[in-house]
Amino acid sequence: MLNRLLAPSALAPLALAALAFSLPANAQDDAAASPAADTAAPVADAPAGPRTYAAIDYDITHDPENILLLDLSNGRRVAIRLMPDWAPNHVERIKTLTRQGFYDGVKFHRVIEGFMAQTGDPTGTGRGGSSLPDLKAEFNPMPHLRGTISMAHAASDDSANSQFFITFYPRFSLDRKYTNFGRVIAGMDAIDAIQRGEPPANPTVVLQASIAADGKPQATAAPAAPESAITADMLNAPQSN
Repeated sequence: MLNRLLAPSALAPLALAALAFSLPANAQDDAAASPAADTAAPVADAPAGPRTYAAIDYDITHDPENILLLDLSNGRRVAIRLMPDWAPNHVERIKTLTRQGFYDGVKFHRVIEGFMAQTGDPTGTGRGGSSLPDLKAEFNPMPHLRGTISMAHAASDDSANSQFFITFYPRFSLDRKYTNFGRVIAGMDAIDAIQRGEPPANPTVVLQASIAADGKPQATAAPAAPESAITADMLNAPQSN
């Protein structure tokens, strides 16, 4: 009852006095000399948990700013979900080159059955790239599954520039060795139909690459022109002399 009636300022001397009587003399001196005697010990920060990565959103209507569209010469459109959470610099590079028209007309120059289809080199040799500087690797733990889009690079891990590949089947040996930055979310059958070869005899071409947010209509290949016009004279039987 007494404590409830006393003001806090009145309780402080009583508490100090009680402390003085409960400690031996040398302990009182140590407590007075130590700056930590009247301060609480700091609480250690909890260790950070493992990083989590965003999941693939397969809804093509969501976040069109991060959907890459490839209109192929086989007549199909492919939609690829770009994942800036996994590899922000690689996604930004793909979007920049796409909006520059860099990939339009570029062939799939290296296509290996059961493995992957590679494009992004305007020379079609596998040795070309853009004028932009090479990228530092952004390796991540996301697995290379069917439909994964990943950046190609030369001997150096930090040599990715413009070329990328899309896997036909899971290939976990590529994990943490190539930068995985997205996955096909529509039109995988069009990827399956890409012509095989290193290089293919009749390569499949990216007619147009675009970002879904830009709203570009699908590009289609122009029909092949006939070799020559057929005239009525060609249909007539030759006359003998």
